[in-house]
Amino acid sequence: MGVPVLAPFGIILFSSSMERQARVEITDARAAVEGLEGAVTRTERRITKAEAAIAKAQASLAEIDDPESSAAARLQRKIEKERQKVADARAKLDAYAEERKSLTPAIEAAEAKGAQWARNARWAFYAILALMAIDAVLMPSMLARCREKMAANPDDSVEREDLVDDRKLAGTGWPGAIDRLSLFAGEYVAFWSVIAVFVYYYEVLVRYVFNSPTNWAHESMFLMFGMQYLVAGAYAMLTESHVRVDIFYAKFSARGKAIVDLLTSVFFFIFAGTLLVTGWIFARDSIAQGEVSFTEWGIQYWPVKCVIALGAVLLILQGISKVAKDVATVISPRGGLSHGA
Repeated sequence: MGVPVLAPFGIILFSSSMERQARVEITDARAAVEGLEGAVTRTERRITKAEAAIAKAQASLAEIDDPESSAAARLQRKIEKERQKVADARAKLDAYAEERKSLTPAIEAAEAKGAQWARNARWAFYAILALMAIDAVLMPSMLARCREKMAANPDDSVEREDLVDDRKLAGTGWPGAIDRLSLFAGEYVAFWSVIAVFVYYYEVLVRYVFNSPTNWAHESMFLMFGMQYLVAGAYAMLTESHVRVDIFYAKFSARGKAIVDLLTSVFFFIFAGTLLVTGWIFARDSIAQGEVSFTEWGIQYWPVKCVIALGAVLLILQGISKVAKDVATVISPRGGLSHGA
């Protein structure tokens, strides 16, 4: 499904670029309008000041008995000068009004263009979600066929005994169902890494070739990797991929390890429960506040916050499965629910 995703992904990238250009046009036009409004305010103040000076000069001129005196002539010149200032200022106001009329359609056109490109990107995103849903349905069968081909055509450059089939880690019964859910979640989000390849390739291309870096590539990828990390937590727990120091633990028997795991599981559930409650509070507050990022991209944060709670739920379920298998191992060291067939 990787190739079909490229088309809507390319549409999103191009639409985002065009929407960004439209936002720049809107920002420039609005800045010009604000500049005009400031110029209009200053010009109107000059008109008010000049008219006040004219009124004062006319009042002084009316008090002079000899209209032919030098004082009268000086006041008359001042009145003419201030009238010329008023005339020039009113001409500027007319010019500002005409310029303002030309900017209004430009803002409306840029807003319409930006909204159209945003709709295009949104529908392309919906298309990607649909393709991801199809992937989720087809992935189990695709992975099964991949494993069959790997088994039929072993790569001589790889030590086959070092490759472990994660499906063998799944238990039986209801703990096994939880294990398979964790396996599915981990394998599913692993494919998200492919998206990062295209995004960062695009970012490098536009940054160093076209000198037009984006403000969304890095943010979208670290958010995606954060969600990937959270959803894959249960998978890492099942496959024992977390880093840990087990100098003494590694020497214990299977039953001894199960006893230690049961005794220390309380700390795990405290952590996972805290993650669930905190994640739920974060998600609830984010939805209520309409929280968005601080960048110009302004992406909604609530889906990311919801994934915190989702990852915690998967982690708690995997912890319950682990406890069930440890109890079975303690009761019956040779078997129980530890592993599948």
